[in-house]
Amino acid sequence: MPTTARRTRRRDEPPPRTGNSEAETLRAFLDYLRTSIAAKVRGTPEPQVRTAGVPSGTNLLGLLNHLTFVERATFLGAEVTDWQATFHASPEDSVADVLARYRETVERANDVLDGCADLGAPIPGARRAPSVRWALTHLIEETGRHAGHADILRELIDGATGR
Repeated sequence: MPTTARRTRRRDEPPPRTGNSEAETLRAFLDYLRTSIAAKVRGTPEPQVRTAGVPSGTNLLGLLNHLTFVERATFLGAEVTDWQATFHASPEDSVADVLARYRETVERANDVLDGCADLGAPIPGARRAPSVRWALTHLIEETGRHAGHADILRELIDGATGR
């Protein structure tokens, strides 16, 4: 249970309303999830933001750090040799540092995606994704999965719920 009796309930944001194109819909849902997980991390106090909330060692800051690496590998062609290590932010990193890195990575990934007109084509310079469509779908799945973990961890920390 949360350590505080006071619960913070944020208003849930509805899913994005998008146009008719597949690319626009996929990107809108990915951005929706990106914003959601960043909001779960923002404002979480130290040391709880990096304290494991479950036996696996999962923590809020580690989830966001991991997603930064996933974005870099998928859209920017970065090589990751130890995926397990990406689930832990450096002790020297503040919440603001990890959030800034995530946002900068998302911005760079979106710049790459802006140049990808064909969802069936590979992403230039990326080795992991067979197509832009696959990459967007994978990132929606990965970010959504970890946003769900973040929802539970944040509620355990201070009772905050909602998107």
